[in-house]
Amino acid sequence: MTQNLSKEQFNQNLIEFLNQSPTPFHAVSELKNRLESSGFKPLLESDAWELTAGGRYYVTRNDSSIVAFVNGMRDPIATGVRIVGAHTDSPNLQVKPQPETSKKGYFQLGVEVYGGALLATWFDRDLSLAGRVTFRNASGLLGSKLIDFKRPIATVASLAIHLDRTQNESRTINQQTDIPPILGQLALDEKKDFRDILKHQILNQYPDLDVDEVLDFEMSFYDTQSAAVIGLNNEFLAGARLDNLLSCFVGLQALLRSDGQQSAVLVCNDHEEVGSTSTSGADGPLLQQVLRRWANSHDNYCRMVENSMLVSADNAHGVHPNYVSWHEANHGPILNKGPVIKINANQRYASNSATQAIFRNLCQKFNTPVQDFVTRTDLGCGSTIGPITAAGIGIRTLDIGLPTFGMHSIRELAGTSDAYNTIDVLAGFYELIDVSSAESSK
Repeated sequence: MTQNLSKEQFNQNLIEFLNQSPTPFHAVSELKNRLESSGFKPLLESDAWELTAGGRYYVTRNDSSIVAFVNGMRDPIATGVRIVGAHTDSPNLQVKPQPETSKKGYFQLGVEVYGGALLATWFDRDLSLAGRVTFRNASGLLGSKLIDFKRPIATVASLAIHLDRTQNESRTINQQTDIPPILGQLALDEKKDFRDILKHQILNQYPDLDVDEVLDFEMSFYDTQSAAVIGLNNEFLAGARLDNLLSCFVGLQALLRSDGQQSAVLVCNDHEEVGSTSTSGADGPLLQQVLRRWANSHDNYCRMVENSMLVSADNAHGVHPNYVSWHEANHGPILNKGPVIKINANQRYASNSATQAIFRNLCQKFNTPVQDFVTRTDLGCGSTIGPITAAGIGIRTLDIGLPTFGMHSIRELAGTSDAYNTIDVLAGFYELIDVSSAESSK
């Protein structure tokens, strides 16, 4: 159980986590470090597992998804497990495999848009690069490392208003031609090799590493501006990747605070922003395989799932004061007014009356306000890992989120109280003995 922090300490800790997690790979690395410092031990999927009562473990896949779990003192088959789910990825600009381009002596990199990025916000920012690089050493062996340039090395510059005076009225952004970042200028006939740039960066970060040739990479641009507490009264948290590292961090803090009697899981999947269909996404088998190995038989697994519950935690759309009409009148979340239960009749969210009641009851127990979100009936509704996991495993599920502005912007905005106040609720959820009592017996 972690020591309780003040709200100010919590938000500074959160800011540090956000700043150290520019990619899903780095987010999982940060989660691993924090788990290990609290006594969690790594498990390899290729090894046989020997789990002990009270044991704390974690499993990673693709370096970008993680499942951390406590094998509680209570029988996980008889009482089930309590799961909080989130995702590690955020919309960004990913470098293409052969990215080098130059025009008029400017060195640029071709990029592909990952997820539903709000592209206008990527212009005129101080950008850096981070990701995973795979290389061959002098002995012919393959290895990989996470790298982060950390300093600003690129920008996507806007076209001056003088050259196109229609931009404030009808701006369009061509993903192929308008967003390749500018990294520098080239001398006459000079050429740059991006893989060579990556090799030098690896050697700068890991000077003792044997790197002969960079073979491949997964590199993303990110905004170097630190996350920050803002507002006249410090009401808001502004930063990149709040969707959904905010939920990853809250889930982690709740897991560390739980008492360990009940079996508890934190799953943070990659690739939610692009549909979750991957080996490490929520539509892949990672969580199910962990639960099956934990249960140790098909019958035990079925019993465990029936006695379990998932809280899928992702961000929710707060009512923007400049765009109130885009929200459903009676279901408009307000920042700093508590976590949000997300509901959709067409199952874009997996919440139902029974799981909603369990969460409302917990919020009342911890004196935490709770809100509801339903999208306008004439607008489409997004989704998250909740319905995907519910359908794949058959587990009772609730979708919640913390209200934010600017979702999928390069810099999003949340309340400084909401995440802090939700930790108690999720820690209480991790300690629930029975999650089936809210369902009808008739």
